[in-house]
Amino acid sequence: MSSPSNVSVHRHGHVTHLRLERPEVRNALSAELVSDLHAALLALRDDADTRAVVLSGAGKAFSAGADLRALRELGAASSEANKADSARLAALLELIYTFEKPVVAAVEGAAVAGGAGLASACDLVVAGEGARLGYTEVRLGFVAAIVMVFLLRVVGEKHARELLLTGRLVSAAEAWRMGLVNEVVPDGGALERALTLADEVARNSATALATTKEMLALVPGMGLSEALRYAVGVNAWTRTTDDLREGVSAFLEKREPAWSSDVSG
Repeated sequence: MSSPSNVSVHRHGHVTHLRLERPEVRNALSAELVSDLHAALLALRDDADTRAVVLSGAGKAFSAGADLRALRELGAASSEANKADSARLAALLELIYTFEKPVVAAVEGAAVAGGAGLASACDLVVAGEGARLGYTEVRLGFVAAIVMVFLLRVVGEKHARELLLTGRLVSAAEAWRMGLVNEVVPDGGALERALTLADEVARNSATALATTKEMLALVPGMGLSEALRYAVGVNAWTRTTDDLREGVSAFLEKREPAWSSDVSG
């Protein structure tokens, strides 16, 4: 698969590493970078060899968020142009959040504003201990409208209010306490750990992973009775899948499973 100019693609067995490639501006989220990352993910969605994805940033930062020069120019653009730019970011974050394959963020340095939102949309986040994360939009007179949707799901309302209203940066350790980060590792080790974690997750059934991610996206918006009806249907369906039969047999026979979903892609 060819690499878009703003995103490089690196293969590690069944894990594909996507790296943001704008280190000179701390991987600021230009319209081109957002489009390139979206295209790279779409290409991986139907790639049978990719079972999990790792996302990182080149250089000293994960992502500094919106490209402020472009943002200033958009301030003078039409409402339609601004809506299209906003919709582009929303579509990318939704794609990551609902992506059928697990996505792990490896955060070193700053993950700020849209960059923090990018990490928040991932399934798992590994951060170097020197990383700093924050939703600083209010300090610019801006509103973290799109990333707020994902932040609320990740950390809950009280922590989201603190992050969004103060606009302050938090350490990796504090981000871990809030639930914004899953693991904190020594600086420089986030990518290696993220690749290991992604490989671990990717060993599970692709069918089960995709179905679990679908449920994680849908259940929070349901009422109790609706969610349980949905869960009963999913539970009953998964009992009939080839992967469930193989998983149970492999466990009882003390061997590694050979998932049918791996064969079918």
